[in-house]
Amino acid sequence: MPSAPPVVQRARESFSDFVSAYRDRLTHLFGTRHDVDATGTERGVPPFVIQRFRDVDPLSVFVPQEYGGRGGPIGHGLTMLEETSYHSLPLSLIVGINGGLFLQPVVKYGTEEAKQRVLPSYVRDRKLAGLMITEPDYGSEALSMETGWRATDHDTVKIEGTKHWAGLTGWADYWLLTARPRTKDGGLRRDVDFFIADQNQPGEHVDVEELYPNLGLKMLPYGLNRVDVEVPTSSRLEPTSTGVKMMLDTLHRSRLQIPGMGMGYLRRILDDALVHARERFVGGKALLDYDQVKARLARLQSFVTGTAAMCMETAGTAGIDRDLFGDGLKANAFKTVVTDWMQEAAQSFLQLSGAQGYREDHRAGRALVDSRPYQIFEGSNDILYQQVTESVVKAMRRLKQVDLGAYLRAEPLTARAASTFGESLAFDIDWSMPQRKLVDLGKAISRIVTMEMTIELGERGYSAELVQNMLAETRAEVRSLLETYRSGGLTAVVEDTVAPDWLSRVRLAG
Repeated sequence: MPSAPPVVQRARESFSDFVSAYRDRLTHLFGTRHDVDATGTERGVPPFVIQRFRDVDPLSVFVPQEYGGRGGPIGHGLTMLEETSYHSLPLSLIVGINGGLFLQPVVKYGTEEAKQRVLPSYVRDRKLAGLMITEPDYGSEALSMETGWRATDHDTVKIEGTKHWAGLTGWADYWLLTARPRTKDGGLRRDVDFFIADQNQPGEHVDVEELYPNLGLKMLPYGLNRVDVEVPTSSRLEPTSTGVKMMLDTLHRSRLQIPGMGMGYLRRILDDALVHARERFVGGKALLDYDQVKARLARLQSFVTGTAAMCMETAGTAGIDRDLFGDGLKANAFKTVVTDWMQEAAQSFLQLSGAQGYREDHRAGRALVDSRPYQIFEGSNDILYQQVTESVVKAMRRLKQVDLGAYLRAEPLTARAASTFGESLAFDIDWSMPQRKLVDLGKAISRIVTMEMTIELGERGYSAELVQNMLAETRAEVRSLLETYRSGGLTAVVEDTVAPDWLSRVRLAG
């Protein structure tokens, strides 16, 4: 095997200088060099955008110095996500896919041979990479995937299957492929393995069979891929225990970093909404003088505060030196709440913008379609909310605790926040609640988790007024969700109905 290329050590200017240079580059790209409003309506990214974006290279913070990157703690990666999403949510997703779904798992679990082969080239040659998990018949059921692998007799692994909806389809230089080990009789074992496939090496190329016309996030190509590759055995990631735990560790860390994307995106929506509310006059006064507009803006501001709290928590607890496979409650709560906020913020900004916002080339219109898939990918929010409740119920059963409030007041992720609800949480859990109730309760619990993080943010010196506003907004929402959980009906679908015959039932006014 040829020796690895020499590693080029990157100059270590201060991180603040690095961020400042990157911020200036983004401002130039999306504010001066290119029409940002047109970018989101076109498929793909203008070549000079990717080139100039990688010149400063925010992705280098995900690669350790010994492999030619800049390196740094996970908080530096979150900062890159925030700075990018302030200007472009799709471009921030490209950073997130590369950093959270390829580079971090490769750095943590890759063999030394694979890291020497991949990482220096990735940084030096400005390459892109992604992760393939989802299959046409298995989206949320990742452990049932049908892509399989088997060892050959010449130190390689053969991988065959079909994948789709992988961001950067047809663009990525490297793919992290997930597959289940095949048994001797051709069956598939329950575990999952990860393999690096280099698209520039013979026999490792993943073929694109179809490109999808995705509704939003038009910068990123998505599609259907046929996997029929043979990769070196050293390309297989090495889990510390099982492949399933490795996958959960990777996905939980990725979900915990989504607030980084949400942070810049929500800040930009708030900034633009404030400018619009100050400059737009209706009925002789600025929109900002109307109470309903103030309510919308205050809620947007609460989203920014809560997301800042999540970023703080992730930066302090989710480094790749930690195993996060058991952190499902926090990861699922962060992912669901921030992505719900992102979509609600887009809806609110569009409402404030009026007719002009209902355009592809307006930030409000783009935000609406670009943020919507965040509630679906990396776990549908409905499913994750259900899992949040199930994890709490499982823990309560283990402790033989039936009172939800008592449990949440003792759980470190919710203790202080739960204590502010008084009797609202004083009820016993129904162990056999239907799925819709699992989802309702999961929404409430997830928001209590974010309140807990916001309380901690305040104790570390963040604006007390902003913290109290966030807690008040979210507490009211949680109480509404709890009321729905306790008293909401269980209506069922009426099947085999015909078109409503309403016209024959009209009574004309006399």
